Amino acid sequence: MIYSSSPFSRFAKWTARATGHPAAFMIAASIIVVWGITGPIFQYSDTWQLVINTGTTIVTFLMVFLIQNTQNRDSHAVQLKLDELIRAASGAHNALLDLEEIEEADLERFRARYEELARTAREALRRGELDTGTPEVRPD
Repeated sequence: MIYSSSPFSRFAKWTARATGHPAAFMIAASIIVVWGITGPIFQYSDTWQLVINTGTTIVTFLMVFLIQNTQNRDSHAVQLKLDELIRAASGAHNALLDLEEIEEADLERFRARYEELARTAREALRRGELDTGTPEVRPD
């Protein structure tokens, strides 16, 4: 298997790991504390306030894109893993592969069908029946 990615993807993954680390939180909190302590020194001026507002706005703006990139990658990986489980499972419906790509109306029809299957299974359980679709195996 080839494990390569674009420089941006590698940077986004590294940044997501680094900013999710407790040390990153401590650094950010320390910056806020230092900023707060310097308030009296700068007489709580507009520039003093502008520094923190601008800094946090820029960091937030950039982090949105990095987080979205990482989230998209993780979501795609999970979907592929689920598709492989469906494909490999005996008796699974291959029509469910790549389900996230179908039209909303078709997705709603699948959802309604599976809600009905769940309702039927719960009713079977209330009657003391199995809901696995396989015959019950009882020890002798």
